[in-house]
Amino acid sequence: MEIARLLWGTVVLRPYVFAFLAAFLCIGSRHMGWTRTVFLLGWGYAVAFASEWSSVRTGFPYGLYHYVEAPTRDLELWVAGVPFMDSLSYTFLAYFSWSTALFAVCPRMGRGLGLGLAETGRLRRSSLTVGLAVLLMVSLDVVIDPVAHRGERWFLGRLYYYPEPGPWFGVPLSNFAGWALVGSVILGGLAAFDGWRARRGDPGAGRGRPLWAAPLWGPAVYTSVLGFNLTVTFAIGETLLGLAGLALALPLVSVLAVSFAKPSNRATPEEEAAHRAEFGARCNAPG
Repeated sequence: MEIARLLWGTVVLRPYVFAFLAAFLCIGSRHMGWTRTVFLLGWGYAVAFASEWSSVRTGFPYGLYHYVEAPTRDLELWVAGVPFMDSLSYTFLAYFSWSTALFAVCPRMGRGLGLGLAETGRLRRSSLTVGLAVLLMVSLDVVIDPVAHRGERWFLGRLYYYPEPGPWFGVPLSNFAGWALVGSVILGGLAAFDGWRARRGDPGAGRGRPLWAAPLWGPAVYTSVLGFNLTVTFAIGETLLGLAGLALALPLVSVLAVSFAKPSNRATPEEEAAHRAEFGARCNAPG
């Protein structure tokens, strides 16, 4: 009963985390099926929790930092000194970064606007897709961590602190190296699991009714997470941090949008056939 109370308290205290989690479950299950979605939820949380548990004790992989247990320790769920919602957020950040990478890597297909992607397992599991997804995760954290570090100035609350503040608006550079490592482990694990399931005859296409413009949903939520944190940054008066975040984010988002929109990114008939042969007509169809 106590765990249930604290879990409910986490939902009430951090509704935005669970809104993004619900979006991940909805979009991810349509995109890659429930098996892979549940795997990423469990694997991502386990890797993230282990990394945070280690870092607050040894400094690896993010650098040494400490969570502030007051005043939410008795209001939300903590696991071995780590807030449950913090490790949970890695799962949907990894998925939306990965789906945004696919948005950039896969050629478009379909009539008109061409809102489908000629996605294949080879592209899903390619080092280009995984590497780009890790870069996108780290890019998010470049904005997220400095504003979270100032959580006492908005509704997040004072969540953690660094004994030795770093050069990026108080965040040490080791934090971003840690995110790159953890993101690589999470997404590398997803790629390995995806390949294992494919070899067992399950390509991973969504089984429910396809979403309209399915490939756009992941990037849309990715940019929403980015926009949410930039909005908070400017709202608390951190103009320099906000401008720095925009300077880093806008070129990346622009490159992704242009790479998707350019006419030369249209799928060939052979690429469309390869996609449909592997996933069927439902997965990433224009809707």
